[in-house]
Amino acid sequence: QVQLVESGGGLVQPGGSLRLSCATSGSIFGFSAMGWYRQAPGKQRELVAVISSRGSTNYADSVKGRFTISRDNAKNTVYLQMSSLKPEDTAIYYCNGVSLSGSTSYWGQGTQVTVSS
Repeated sequence: QVQLVESGGGLVQPGGSLRLSCATSGSIFGFSAMGWYRQAPGKQRELVAVISSRGSTNYADSVKGRFTISRDNAKNTVYLQMSSLKPEDTAIYYCNGVSLSGSTSYWGQGTQVTVSS
């Protein structure tokens, strides 16, 4: 059974930084792409950043230049480095992995990020 386990969330002041981690239960090469989504209270879940198996990346316009997604294949882990955090970045952040066939999407349990003074 595929499992994605997030960590690294917490409370940070505006302008601060956090790094989220997503560890996969199996090989990271079992996914065609991995990404981070977030959901704020009362809002729909939205894509934050995605990285393909080849390392190409895409970001939501709202986080470009502030967030960086990366992967460590040896550790089967995907990271989201978040800098210059704003209160509007407050949300539950979810890790997502898409199977090689593209037919299955896996989700982590989510980690809370709160940006507040």
